[in-house]
Amino acid sequence: MSRRQFLKTSALIGATGIALRFTPATGQTATPSSTTGQPIHIRMGGYGPPNTSFSLGLKMIGDRLEDQFGDEVSMHYVYNVMDLGYAGSDIRWLVDSGVLTVGYMSISDTPELELAALPFLFPDTATARAAMDGPLGRAAAESLEAITNYRVIGFFENGFRHISNNVRAVRTLEDLRGLKIRVRSAEQVTTFERLGVDPQVVELSAAVREIENGTLDGQENPFANTITYNIYPHQRFYTATFHSYLSRPIFVHAPSFEAWPSHIQTSVMEAATEAVEFQRAFHDQEEEEAQAIIQEAGGEILELSPAAREEFIAAVAPLYEEAQTRYPQELLNMVGL
Repeated sequence: MSRRQFLKTSALIGATGIALRFTPATGQTATPSSTTGQPIHIRMGGYGPPNTSFSLGLKMIGDRLEDQFGDEVSMHYVYNVMDLGYAGSDIRWLVDSGVLTVGYMSISDTPELELAALPFLFPDTATARAAMDGPLGRAAAESLEAITNYRVIGFFENGFRHISNNVRAVRTLEDLRGLKIRVRSAEQVTTFERLGVDPQVVELSAAVREIENGTLDGQENPFANTITYNIYPHQRFYTATFHSYLSRPIFVHAPSFEAWPSHIQTSVMEAATEAVEFQRAFHDQEEEEAQAIIQEAGGEILELSPAAREEFIAAVAPLYEEAQTRYPQELLNMVGL
């Protein structure tokens, strides 16, 4: 752990009001067990305000554990690590090292999650959810657990993404050409290049500043995220492209999880299942409310015509040809390719 990470971690620990001891060889925390008579400290963290569906989903898991086990567990929340100077992406190492016990994050660096993020892959939300709750989600969890200190306990929904900008209305593929759009990861660059965009991989908090000062023309996100991260005051034109669906895996620090008594482990898994169902329903509501807020602020939301949508799909068709050679057929079958 770097000095910078250590100082920021100290701030996070102070925010939770608990002490944390690191094991020098691994960076993992000493995990109390209910067998010692001391409570099990569970630190949950994310990168959104307390009233988002993700934060409320975490709180739902914590509330269930407290209701069931009382003083046997001690819950602590850092709903938005960015408030403490972290980047949203720091959630990964914070959980991997055990600084946080539970976190969530949009991740696309396993074959399964890369495939799930292909543009225009899922025709609707029901199909996407079924994939993440089925063999694709299980395979993604196994791949993620193989390269991290995580136990994946479910998939929150970031949902379908749309494009916004402050230059012009986008009704056709030609309207997108040359716009400087923030994308969330390097995996998205090729997609947006094929759509004629000048894609910029910028960390979220920095991207908001660049959109505000005009360095970036726009971004792509679910409508709700444009409200959560206060992007919407700086964007006028929105196009409901539904171009990509993303999940947010919920992951627990595996060494901590494995040290817990079996009844705690079981309850966490059951609570996560309930929280995912709650979060997804809440997300549907957030998307509707976000569109109303955008329009009230003067934003224009456009729908792609069927012909325009086919034009978008045709532009990214080579990515599907590449996928046929990049991924095993067993994995392609999981998403109907």
